[in-house]
Amino acid sequence: MVVMSGRRILRREPDGALVVHADLSSLSELGWNEIVVDGRGNAYVNAAGFDLMAGADFAPGTIALVTPDGSARQVAGNVAFPNGMAVTPDNSTLIVAESYARKLTAFDIAADGGLSNQRVWAGLGDGVPDGICIDAENAVWYADVPNQRCVRVREGGEVLATINLDRGCFACMLGGADRRTLLLVTTEWRGPAGMTDGRRTSQVLTVPAPAPGAGWP
Repeated sequence: MVVMSGRRILRREPDGALVVHADLSSLSELGWNEIVVDGRGNAYVNAAGFDLMAGADFAPGTIALVTPDGSARQVAGNVAFPNGMAVTPDNSTLIVAESYARKLTAFDIAADGGLSNQRVWAGLGDGVPDGICIDAENAVWYADVPNQRCVRVREGGEVLATINLDRGCFACMLGGADRRTLLLVTTEWRGPAGMTDGRRTSQVLTVPAPAPGAGWP
């Protein structure tokens, strides 16, 4: 669990208690956004680099690594509003949604969890990726808020499927007993000011998927 205001990672113990796993305050003065934990227990968390809610000017974001012992360090920068992240099944590649750059970006993962070889995994045209997940055919689903859709793409950017919606799609995940159910988290997006206006427009939708989920989360 990422606690944005306190800039901490919390870990749930077997008895249900929440304890501080890592303190990220030395790595960013702003809150943290997305988290993914790979198959080796390494957690990757990202920060936007600017305060969107306060209307601040854009600044590139960063990615930090938190190891199983709770130590943390920055492992990547120059990311244009990092959002959803996923790790391939072999723990070799981290894929990150760069919302402001309209692309999915990949990094090689080293044995110590460090990142290198930052590169474009898929250019998305007018796509604005938010949450993402990987399937067993090495395709990525990405949620898209302004375009009100969820899109499946392969490496290189070929669009394999599009699910059009009547409101913004913020997150997607392949789940269910066989991981063949695509779950979509949607809501009407009215800008930062509209997030606290009390209107409840969120929905969780499910769609059968052509391939099961793979990798992490």
